[in-house]
Amino acid sequence: MPALIGALTGFLLSTGAFAAVPAQAEAPAAPVPAYVVTLTGYNAVPAQTDANPLVTASGAYSNPEVVAARSQDLAAEFPFGTIISVEGPAATSTTCGYGVVGGTIGYRVIADTMNKKFTDRMDVLFPTAATKEQNRAVVLGVCPGVTVRVVGFVDISNPANLPKSQADLAAMVVGKDGVALAK
Repeated sequence: MPALIGALTGFLLSTGAFAAVPAQAEAPAAPVPAYVVTLTGYNAVPAQTDANPLVTASGAYSNPEVVAARSQDLAAEFPFGTIISVEGPAATSTTCGYGVVGGTIGYRVIADTMNKKFTDRMDVLFPTAATKEQNRAVVLGVCPGVTVRVVGFVDISNPANLPKSQADLAAMVVGKDGVALAK
C-alpha cells in the first residue's frame, strides 16, 4: 500500500496536478460603492447657505478645498465625514461645465447638507470668485449623470479633523505605497 501511495503522489506531482491549487485563495476586492447623482457647485455666501456660511451643517469650517454637500435624501449613504471621488458625467450636457472645472474637484469630504427641496444631488464647495465668469460653481452649472464613489471616511465629529487641503485629503485616501485605495 505505501508503494501505491508513493506512486500516486509521484504521478500527481509530475503532472502538476497540485500546482493548480493555490496555497491561499484571495478574496475578490469589495466593490467601491458608486451613486449616480446630479452635481452642482456652491459658494460659502449667505445667499447660497444660511446666515453663517463659514460653518457647515456638520460644524466644520467651510473649506472650499475639500468640502462637499449632499442632498438630505442621501444622508444614510453619505454621512458626514464620507470621502468621495467624483467622475464626470457619462453624457455631455449644455448645462454642465464639468470639463472645465472637473480637474479642480479632487477628493471631497461630505461636511454639509443641501436644502431639502433637492434630491439625488451633490454640491461641491468652491472658492468665491470676483466675477461670475471666474466662479467655478457658476461654470460647473448643473451636471446630471455624475458618478460619485465612496473612497473613505474621516471622523469630523471634531471639526479640527477635517483635512485642510487636497494634499492632506489625498494622503488619507492613498495607501502607504502611493497607490490609490479606490478611485
